[in-house]
Amino acid sequence: MSKQLSQAVKNNPLGKNVNYQSQYNPDLLFAIDRLEKRNELNIGSKLPFIGEDIWNAYEISWLNENGLPQVAIGEFRFNIESENIVESKSLKLYLNSLNQSRFKSLMTVQSLITSDLSRVTNSRVSVHLLNLDEVDTFSRLKAKNIDKQTIQINEYHYRPEILKVSNKESTLVVQESLSSHLLKSNCLITNQPDWASIIIEYKGQKMCESALLKYIVSFRTHNEFHEQCVERIYMDIMNYCKPEKLTVYARYTRRGGLDINPWRSNHLSTMSNTRLSRQ
Repeated sequence: MSKQLSQAVKNNPLGKNVNYQSQYNPDLLFAIDRLEKRNELNIGSKLPFIGEDIWNAYEISWLNENGLPQVAIGEFRFNIESENIVESKSLKLYLNSLNQSRFKSLMTVQSLITSDLSRVTNSRVSVHLLNLDEVDTFSRLKAKNIDKQTIQINEYHYRPEILKVSNKESTLVVQESLSSHLLKSNCLITNQPDWASIIIEYKGQKMCESALLKYIVSFRTHNEFHEQCVERIYMDIMNYCKPEKLTVYARYTRRGGLDINPWRSNHLSTMSNTRLSRQ
């Protein structure tokens, strides 16, 4: 662990006992620099992909001017060119600080959250607060699921070289969407499990599905934040399989009333916020 990351871990509220505040406090938000982990992947500041980090917040509440509690579900879209990501527990603490604060309207709260998240990430953040009756029901991933394979797995440590097999299986060029519900990684700081469904859309030489599934399972003991895992997966597939087009989209299950859903692509400009059954 680098000195910079160690300092971030030291100051981070994640994994620590804290006092929950119920009066609005934007200083609770904690920023984590994106650049360090991107340097580890040889990405740097010139990004080889576009994308967003889509967060859904299910525990947003405040008081109206008459003191009556209001509730909403929030969709936050973070630009991946932002300088920082927001540490998830700090966002939960921040949203909790709205609980006993009075605001004129839902739009007032939406504008306030937009301003605060944009400040801490040093980038424009799209915030949309929804009344509960506006929220859509669950959807399914529209992709071929590769989980039901008869394969032997004895190792559960990150192994990107598994993907080398994909370049040897076939010379057939395809355009397809593959999915798996078996992605599991662990929080970089607390080591708590993070569960996700992942969709990989690509155009290029056909990938070996057994190798891809083994690769996904190899994250089972890997420690990294959601956004970092998705960028790692994107870069590994690009480096080993070299598709012409690639999109990687992970839908993580919620923790603390928040789910995080990063996507990275070299050709798409937007992605739907598709809520899955585990979310």
